[in-house]
Amino acid sequence: MPRKNAPPIITGRQARSVPIYGSSVGQKLLVGVTGLFLCSFLVVHLSGNMLLFKNDAGRAFDTYSEFMSTNIGIRIMEIVLAAGFLIHIILGVSSWISNRLSRPKRYHLIRASENSALSSRTAFITGSIVFIFLVVHLRSFLVPTRFASGREPSMYHLVRTAFSSPLYDGFYLIALAFLGYHLRHGFQSAFQTFGLRPGHVKLIDWVAAAFWLLIPIGYAVMPLYFLWARSKGAY
Repeated sequence: MPRKNAPPIITGRQARSVPIYGSSVGQKLLVGVTGLFLCSFLVVHLSGNMLLFKNDAGRAFDTYSEFMSTNIGIRIMEIVLAAGFLIHIILGVSSWISNRLSRPKRYHLIRASENSALSSRTAFITGSIVFIFLVVHLRSFLVPTRFASGREPSMYHLVRTAFSSPLYDGFYLIALAFLGYHLRHGFQSAFQTFGLRPGHVKLIDWVAAAFWLLIPIGYAVMPLYFLWARSKGAY
């Protein structure tokens, strides 16, 4: 005779009827897929930004920026990218809330460092800071060019002006540090969710280390370069 208030028994047919995207595993998979997609965007975006260092008064970078803002294929990819960001953020927050609700009672003695890495425990915090940085970044560069009244301003001029401010540069560099830490957790966590084989863990760790370290450094060079150029009276 079944116990009173016992949890319902789920049959194999019922379990199969639950959509994968509605389960915690499915949500983790989507977070991993969208996260890796956003990682690829970081690489592409950084490669285009390297034109800032070409000694031509920003002409090559402005030409690149104009192409990115007018090409129909790129505009469609921007919509896909925005959707990827939203899915990643919504599912990331949902996963964090679910994990918190699954542990309603606090133990007298908690040794979090023995159960998970610091980067994993702070993923929500680092992700939130990166989100704030993204909003500020879009407000500084995307809004003035896409919603300009009249003649569209030079993107190179916008970048040079923004990165000439020590305050903005400080915020940018701090945000990059949090981005790197978030990437460190996300890159490794994604492959673990995909069922990474134990023999490949070391390789993924090395690739992840190169990614979360080199990508933020590449972005950090830009504000440092413009600060240095201003100090030398280059403009």
